[in-house]
Amino acid sequence: MQYFLAKTDPKTYSSDDFARDKRTIWDGVTNAQAVQAIRAMRPGDRVFIYHSQGEAAIVALAEVTGEPRPDPSNAKSWVVQLEFIGRIDPPATLPEIKASGLFDGWALVRQSRLSTMTAPDAFVDWMRERYPALKL
Repeated sequence: MQYFLAKTDPKTYSSDDFARDKRTIWDGVTNAQAVQAIRAMRPGDRVFIYHSQGEAAIVALAEVTGEPRPDPSNAKSWVVQLEFIGRIDPPATLPEIKASGLFDGWALVRQSRLSTMTAPDAFVDWMRERYPALKL
């Protein structure tokens, strides 16, 4: 199983929207590096959902439930189906992640505009320690 992080603007599609919908097609990604991350996703992988506006934080967890596929509405993009697993409460904030000093090389810290990325194993372990009830 692999782990990823996907960012969303909560004004566009929030974790509340995702919790209500239960499933969604994750789309709208056009950056080549972010598209590569989507193309690497496989059913059963986990995705941390990150609110990029307001309180910058990881707020939910999702599971990949379908194979990635080209976006029929944008030739530069790929999409993937995600299923909501649960909220992360309290959210894991970007200041906390940065303050740990453990993830300075991670794209979340280095490339703030990158919308979708892999999550390093060390981060997954850090989340397991902080949120033992999560289905990681």
